[in-house]
Parts: sequence; C-alpha cells; structure tokens
Amino acid sequence: MFAYQDASRLMPNVLSLCIQPDEGIHLQFEAKQPDSDQQMLPVDMDFHYCDAFQGNLPDAYERLLLEALEGDASLFTRSDMIEAAWRIIDPVIYAWGKDNKPGLAFYPSGSWGPDAADALLQQDGRTWRLGCSLDS
Repeated sequence: MFAYQDASRLMPNVLSLCIQPDEGIHLQFEAKQPDSDQQMLPVDMDFHYCDAFQGNLPDAYERLLLEALEGDASLFTRSDMIEAAWRIIDPVIYAWGKDNKPGLAFYPSGSWGPDAADALLQQDGRTWRLGCSLDS
C-alpha cells in the first residue's frame, strides 16, 4: 500500500529566466525520493553563463553594437516584424486616447512595479518571485 504525500504540501514548479548581470536559467520542481513510497522533495537545477564559460562575457549591447558596426543585421528586428508590432500596439495607443480609458498603474523607477501587479496575481493565490534565485 502506498502512502501518498498531501498534494497541498508540494511546491509548484518554477522556471526562472535570469538576465544581466547574472544571465542564466533556474528550474525548481518536485521529484520522487528514490526508494520511497511517493515521498516528494524539491530539487533545483540551475545554469549561469559565468559559471559555465570562462573568460569575459559581453555586456548586453556589446555584441549588438559590434554587429551593427560590421553591417550584420541578423540580430535586428526586420521591418515586417516592426510593422506587425505596430499593428498590435496601435489599438492600445488609440484606446488610451479615449475619455473612458483604463487607468495606468504608475510606480517609482527602480521598484518592483505597481501594487496592481501584485493584486492581479493574488486573484489566483499567486505571488511574484523577486530576483532570479531559487532561494527568493
């Protein structure tokens, strides 16, 4: 007979994509403990460019600027994609110009964002994970 662990005690899977200054990816999930009766434990997988590759990693725009100087457009958005982006955003700009427009949520520069973002997630019992660390 298996003794199943209470599912409410299991941690949700978390995938974190990390951007500068510590580029990488983290995955946290529950795994069955070997040789147990369905005992689950959280496990972590993480990758950091600075740990995996030796030498100086380029800054965010270093490669982009170099490619621009060399005339290589492969890292730049094509004109048809720019036009598609404007087709998506134009209705939003138009709606903001109306009298009955939805309110914008403002927040201080450098903060984690507006309280409205927290409230949106709390509707489903969720929260933001601050930073790109398995411990946060």
